[in-house]
Amino acid sequence: TLHMKKIIHNYMDIKSIIKKRGYTIEGVAKEMGITRVTLSQNLSTNKTPSLTTLKRIASVIGCSVGEFFLDEIEQHRDGVIVCPNCGKQITLHTSCDE
Repeated sequence: TLHMKKIIHNYMDIKSIIKKRGYTIEGVAKEMGITRVTLSQNLSTNKTPSLTTLKRIASVIGCSVGEFFLDEIEQHRDGVIVCPNCGKQITLHTSCDE
């Protein structure tokens, strides 16, 4: 739903994480084999990026997908959130050493 997409984007400031790790949108997109425009569209506030996209970004910048949800994990100390698409519980990990 639109409400869930807004919640997800409140917690997933992926562009900031990319920048903090010393990468650019252009560089990440190139490593992913897509254009900067395509990646920017995937990260726009009108869309929720797929888990596959999140995994590919995380792989390029050297982190876990869980890092994209750090604020959410801090609010939910048990590290469990509910998928906005299917309603299943997801356990998030923040360590890159997993």
